[in-house]
Amino acid sequence: MQNNKNKIAISAAKLYYQSGYSQTEIAKELSLSRPSVSRILQYAKDMGFVRIEIFDPIEDQSLLAKKIISAFGLKDACIANAPIEDEEDIKKYIGQVGAEYLSKIVQDGDIIGVGWGTTMHCLSHALLPHPLRGAQIVQLEGGITLAAGETYANEILERFAKNYETIAQYLPLPVLFDSKTVKDMVYKDRHIKRVLELGRNANIALFSVGTVRDNALFFRLGYADEEEKEFLKTHAVGDICSRFFDKDGNISSPDLNNRTVGIDLDCLRTKEYSILLSGGAAKIASIRAALKGGYANVLITDQFTAKRLLQEET
Repeated sequence: MQNNKNKIAISAAKLYYQSGYSQTEIAKELSLSRPSVSRILQYAKDMGFVRIEIFDPIEDQSLLAKKIISAFGLKDACIANAPIEDEEDIKKYIGQVGAEYLSKIVQDGDIIGVGWGTTMHCLSHALLPHPLRGAQIVQLEGGITLAAGETYANEILERFAKNYETIAQYLPLPVLFDSKTVKDMVYKDRHIKRVLELGRNANIALFSVGTVRDNALFFRLGYADEEEKEFLKTHAVGDICSRFFDKDGNISSPDLNNRTVGIDLDCLRTKEYSILLSGGAAKIASIRAALKGGYANVLITDQFTAKRLLQEET
């Protein structure tokens, strides 16, 4: 008798939870009354034949964020729920979460330093309108290029300035000079000195990380010659604002670093909010090194990247 009841309960549960039958349809299928179906489904749960597991993506991402904060000693972390592990798709979701996070922390009088690149471009398109008083937007690295590629530097800055109803402070220079001597001469310009100083004083810095893959934006823009490119591919894992570092977060080429235009990585360690937005399997090494170097105190990434970072940390 008991075995027969169990069989009916399992059959009803399969029809209800797996096949999507309504209780009325189950009653007809099993020759039971409608109230009997309700009781038998409850019996199936009570006996452990049915186990209901609820996946809450918001709660799951919150737990991931806490683990990331703990593992890397961060001030904060946010995890975007990307539907598939596709690098270009991930950038869009990180941009959306980054825009929401930024909207929560920005205040009147903030100085917001902004890098460039495709992830930052996605962020700029997702910004939530938030007029600020006395705020300033400043470019953190030179963005002029004669190559066919696009840094999106000016567009990103314009979108930020428009969104927060303030003025953008551009750094109208290439990101890399051929010699330190030329760079030092340009740095003496009054306007350039003012923009660089503003970047150093920014209390919020937003940036992504690059890689040393052949298709890395820095390489595609033609900033590095073949010799420099080969050196970086073997001695660096990535860059922030075109300043390249090794797996431990240390500057990989002092010569290249001395010719680079923009904020020094050491300055990022002192920001109230130093926000790194990045994701994708190819960025794991550069994200890890950036966090190891202490260049970010906030990480905004996706769940796939967060899990990979935690796996490699254990």
